[in-house]
Amino acid sequence: MDALSLLLNRRSLPKLMEPAPQGEALENIFRAGLRAPDHAALTPWRFIVSEGEGLQKLADILVEAAKADGADDAVIEKASKAPFRAPMVITVVAKVTEHEKVPVVEQHLSAGCAVQAMQMAAVAQGFSGFWRTGKWAYHAVVREALGVTGDDLIVGFLYLGTPGCREAKMVERELNDFIEYL
Repeated sequence: MDALSLLLNRRSLPKLMEPAPQGEALENIFRAGLRAPDHAALTPWRFIVSEGEGLQKLADILVEAAKADGADDAVIEKASKAPFRAPMVITVVAKVTEHEKVPVVEQHLSAGCAVQAMQMAAVAQGFSGFWRTGKWAYHAVVREALGVTGDDLIVGFLYLGTPGCREAKMVERELNDFIEYL
């Protein structure tokens, strides 16, 4: 698959199954993330991998967050199952460094670019992935459990695995609805 076809045809698949990327394929995914734009070479990323027992640990953190909110049983149940939608979840954290020329938002965006690059690297190698954030990414219990402090930010949970369903029809967008010229 050439790079342009990859970018123009990317879709998230909601159902992923074993196997997750391993070995060289997983290394390629991380290397792609490390190539994200990085003003002043701050490397504002940290990747937390959950697979196997790690998925249960992540689920336990989400359940703890739901209970801290006084959530009902349905929300707690949903939180307990969330990490198991794929055989691997990589939590991508923007690890912020104070810098006079690189604002916090730019470091957050750089980590977001890392997620996109990692997802594309997975697809290029025959895997698939989807990027989620949601309220858990911003929840104090989740942040604390994952060591996210200060201006650091969970920019996403990247679910990775082998496609477990057919791709849905791609939403077509009219370019002129999104482009302006000065």
